[in-house]
Amino acid sequence: MKRKTLLRLGASAFAVAALLGVSHSALAQQVVKIGYSGPLSGGAALYGKNVLSGMEMAVQEINAKGLEVGGQKVKLEVVALDDKYNPSESAINTQRLVQEHKAPVVLVPHSGGSFAVMATNEAQKVLLLSYTSVPQITERNNKLTLRIPPEFTSYIKPFVNHAMGKYGKNVAIANADHDYAKAWTAAFKPAWEAAGGKVVAENPMSYNRATDFYSGVSRVLASKPDVLFIGGASEPTGLVVKQARELGFKGGFVIIDQAKMDEIGKITGGYGPLEGSIGVLPVVEDSSPVTKAFVERFRKAHPGRDPSSEVSLNYTAVHATAMAMKLAGSTTDATAIRAQLDKAFKALPSENNPHELNGVDERGGSTANTRVAVVDGGKVKEMKLADMAK
Repeated sequence: MKRKTLLRLGASAFAVAALLGVSHSALAQQVVKIGYSGPLSGGAALYGKNVLSGMEMAVQEINAKGLEVGGQKVKLEVVALDDKYNPSESAINTQRLVQEHKAPVVLVPHSGGSFAVMATNEAQKVLLLSYTSVPQITERNNKLTLRIPPEFTSYIKPFVNHAMGKYGKNVAIANADHDYAKAWTAAFKPAWEAAGGKVVAENPMSYNRATDFYSGVSRVLASKPDVLFIGGASEPTGLVVKQARELGFKGGFVIIDQAKMDEIGKITGGYGPLEGSIGVLPVVEDSSPVTKAFVERFRKAHPGRDPSSEVSLNYTAVHATAMAMKLAGSTTDATAIRAQLDKAFKALPSENNPHELNGVDERGGSTANTRVAVVDGGKVKEMKLADMAK
């Protein structure tokens, strides 16, 4: 009798435990890692940290609101690795993020690293979120890549027309020497020359390693340019502007979209030294009510800091990725998630989309009516790129 009673009790306990286990499994929260490989040290550290801040802000909001995919609760986590702006490190980091953290998605904020990851990401079945505006990203027809910002080529003609019309036809190239800056130069030079201008000097510099640009800037200023074509990470770009003005340069600046005027202004002591410049619109100068609300949310979470477009665009990209997972009914199927990104961007609430990205084209690039800025009278003037291109 004792033995039968013990067996019955044991069976009952096992059944209860099994039921509890099923219940616990049904209610369990799945943890999904979003990978990041970008510069967190060196000259581009601020740039990389801004990208990461945007990703983390989105994840915090998504988790606070609650995400459910395929009937299961999901918690997102960002796993960040420093690649020092080195493409080979980006590829190694992505492999680690996939193998060690099972990340279905990895964000890389530079073209060199994106190209390195694109060599293997389809085989690894990982979705690449590429934060770079070079058109070659989508020209490679990689089925598991999203280019987050619109192509930079849309900036070229309006930037050339503005700078040449205001200052003159002689331009000196003094931008950074990394892959992204080289891509900008390759598009900018022929456009400037086609408009009747002349490239009087070329001296790309190592923005990510150098902290003093006097010799390089002096070299191009010796050619008497009307305009300087500059840009890379914002902090070293600010130093280039500051040192060009200290050396007596009176002309204008064409600033590639990686560099942000508000962050440059923190190095130069305001927008005054940027007089006549043209570049992308600083997020903090955007007049849209949605963007203003986003800026205040970021400032509240990060006292003493302002959000750049690296913050806001990558914030939106992570929100769209979470929405795409929900629409796909999967957190692991990179192909299914990628297929839903266009619908995801279109379905995003406006507060999660301050740059008004309005979809993803057939090649995997985002689309938007981008706003840019010129500095006039020491103040930023907001302009729509489509209007300037007319």
